[in-house]
Amino acid sequence: MAHLLHIDSSPRGDRSVSRSLTQDFVGEWTSKHPDSTVSYRDLGHNPVPFVTEPQIAAAFSDPSTHTPEQAEAIRLSNDLVDEFLAANCYVLGVPMYNFGVPAAFKAYIDQIVRVGRTFAIDEQGYKGLVHGKKLLAIVSQGGDYSEDSPAQSYNMQEPYLKLIFGFIGITDVTIVAANNMMGSEDTRSQSVADAKAAMQDVIAQWSAS
Repeated sequence: MAHLLHIDSSPRGDRSVSRSLTQDFVGEWTSKHPDSTVSYRDLGHNPVPFVTEPQIAAAFSDPSTHTPEQAEAIRLSNDLVDEFLAANCYVLGVPMYNFGVPAAFKAYIDQIVRVGRTFAIDEQGYKGLVHGKKLLAIVSQGGDYSEDSPAQSYNMQEPYLKLIFGFIGITDVTIVAANNMMGSEDTRSQSVADAKAAMQDVIAQWSAS
């Protein structure tokens, strides 16, 4: 049975393209797979805190040695990692901000990418610990940053998403982009339609696996 973790990171509400698309995906997925479990986290409206010094100290030390301050500092991160690892499929709504990801999303990444929990370090270097998962990132972008675009080199959002989740071991990563959201109404509508079609392909692929 699939356990889907649905994460939104846009601070917008009804005007958010990424939120609208992730909701469409989850709705379509659950209609086809009613026995699925869906967990939801809204980083855009309920951001997680930035990492602190006591938390760093706790992350790199034996839990049995933690001071009360360190134990409290690492508690939320532990909960977020547990939630993340409990799922086997992920759908993320991530708008592009200044060519990258929103600060709220980066703060979440800093909470869940942790040595000993989601990656390890051995004699050969870094090793991801999160395996057998599928991830869909639905990104919204004001311009066109596709491979054929002159602005492609500005796109630090999609390479970062592939890198950071690959780093922890998730290699089955699909990115669906709704781009040109600052274009004409026709351009926006076509981009959203293309994104929805690509999402249907992901649902078909996940359902078949």
